[in-house]
Amino acid sequence: MSNNASAASPLLQASGLTRRFGGLTAVNDVSLDLHIGELHAVIGTNGAGKSTLINMLSGELAASAGTIRFDGADVAGWSQPRRARAGIGRSYQRTTIFPHFTVFENCRLTAQAAAQKPWRLWQAAAACAHSAPTAGEVLEVAGLSGLADKIAGSMSHGQKRQLEIAMCLATRPRVLLLDEPLAGMGAEESERMLSLLERLKQSHGILLVEHDMDAVFRVADKITVMVNGEVIASDLPENIRTNNDVQVAYLGETHTT
Repeated sequence: MSNNASAASPLLQASGLTRRFGGLTAVNDVSLDLHIGELHAVIGTNGAGKSTLINMLSGELAASAGTIRFDGADVAGWSQPRRARAGIGRSYQRTTIFPHFTVFENCRLTAQAAAQKPWRLWQAAAACAHSAPTAGEVLEVAGLSGLADKIAGSMSHGQKRQLEIAMCLATRPRVLLLDEPLAGMGAEESERMLSLLERLKQSHGILLVEHDMDAVFRVADKITVMVNGEVIASDLPENIRTNNDVQVAYLGETHTT
C-alpha cells in the first residue's frame, strides 16, 4: 500500500461504525481518526464496546454498518490478514506469545509469518535474511534486546506485554491497535510501557484502549469516551477531564467550577 496519508489527513478513518449481535447493538455509529504522531485513547466502562470497536478496525469482526479507510483505501471488506499485511497491527487483552520459545524466536517467527516465502520450503527458518534482522530491530525498539535469549514464558508479566508489542512491530505496521496493554502491570512496568508508547507514536498512529486513567491522561493526544456502545465525547484530554457528561457517565461525579 502506498503512503498516501499526509501529516494533516488521517491514516485510518472510521465513520459510522456499527455492530449488531441480533437485537443487541454493541457499537453504534462510532467515528474516529488516527494520525501518525498521535495516540488516540478510547475509554469506557466494561461493556462500552471498546474491544468490539478494535475487532472491527482490525478486521476480526465485520461491521454491520459504517466505513473504514486506511491510507486512502476502503478496507471495510478486507480480511484481518490482509489488513495486517497492509499495516494495521494489534495486540490483545490476553497474552499471545509463544511461551516455550526465546524472546528472539517469538519476534523472528512473527516477522517471518508477515513476509512468507513458501517457495523456499527447504531453507532453514533461521537462515531467513529478513526475519532475523527484523527481530533484532524490534527487540531494541521495545527495550528487550538484553532478553533476546530468555525463554518467553519465564519473563515477568510486563516484559511479556512488551514482547507482544515487539511481535506486533515485527509485522511492520503503521497503525497500532492496543487493547489494554497495561493491564495487570505494576508501577515500574507501566512506566516502561508508557515510555515505549510515547516513542512509538512518533512513527505510528496508535489507538489505545485502557482502563488506567492516569496513564491515559499522560500519553493521549485525544480521548474518545464510549458508554453503552456510543461515543459521548471525543476531545483533547484537558477537555475530557472537565466534561460533565464524562464525569457523570464514566467517572461517577459531577464537575463544578
